[in-house]
Amino acid sequence: VSTQSTGALGSALDSRGFGWLLDVEEMEDDQKPLLEELDIDLTDIYYKVRCVMFPLPSLGFNRSVLKDSPDFWGPLFIILLFSLVSLYGQFHVISWILTIWLSGSFLIFVLTRVLGAEVSYGQTLGIIGYSVIPLIIAVSVLPVLGSIPILNIFTKMAGIIWASYSAGSLLVDRELGEKKILLLYPIFLLYVYFFSLSTGV
Repeated sequence: VSTQSTGALGSALDSRGFGWLLDVEEMEDDQKPLLEELDIDLTDIYYKVRCVMFPLPSLGFNRSVLKDSPDFWGPLFIILLFSLVSLYGQFHVISWILTIWLSGSFLIFVLTRVLGAEVSYGQTLGIIGYSVIPLIIAVSVLPVLGSIPILNIFTKMAGIIWASYSAGSLLVDRELGEKKILLLYPIFLLYVYFFSLSTGV
């Protein structure tokens, strides 16, 4: 909504067709906050992070919310955090990690649909993205355990298995039956590749 300034100058400009120069935009009272405008729900993101951190059904989290209400901003933030934590300031490779996330999720999505499960690309993107959290934890712990090779290997494997289980348990439906391994294996390889980026880019 715009209002026009009145007065001699306003009238003179308006008569020559330049009245728009003095138009003033009025602020709307019903403007939404930026987070709401961008559809970012911090409470929902925090709950989904906890669902990935504690993936066992016995812990009481409704993990199906990751699949039922996918979002983009939470997984994007987690992938960016993984990039920053694992690459120590090599900002030029952040785009490569984002590409791996987008294309890897697409491949998992296509494979899931081919095998007969009902899942959207948005759901796959969100689940794969959120499930990178265990890798962030593992990458953060590795510098402390650098001098102990056995603990180093154990931490890497634990992070990859944790991430794979978190994503696989949501993407792999019961209806797949014996085909589950055909989906779990690529998910496992995707997280192995993610982890290798943190150690050898």
